[in-house]
Amino acid sequence: MKPERTEICSRLIRFLAMDTDGLRRFILQSIVEANEVTVISLYTIVTERFEVSQRVVASMIGYICSRLGILHVSRASYRSPKTYSLREEYADLAKSVLSSRPS
Repeated sequence: MKPERTEICSRLIRFLAMDTDGLRRFILQSIVEANEVTVISLYTIVTERFEVSQRVVASMIGYICSRLGILHVSRASYRSPKTYSLREEYADLAKSVLSSRPS
């Protein structure tokens, strides 16, 4: 495994280890399944199972994007919402960490 993949893997494991209520795992799993989300679309999915604010979801996406580095951010125009997509090179890594760490 390349050094950056090893670092990403350890960050993912630490990220899931801090999960006390299942929210982190659920958000990460939803991103992996959807492959492309906006804050609003992910918020809609998350509120079906958890009572959280849109800010909590946005904050979690920001953390995953900046600290874990597995998301790519794009925007069609300055008025459109940001779209977050799972980077192809880390999709398999995220899936394996989610499947290896029980909820």
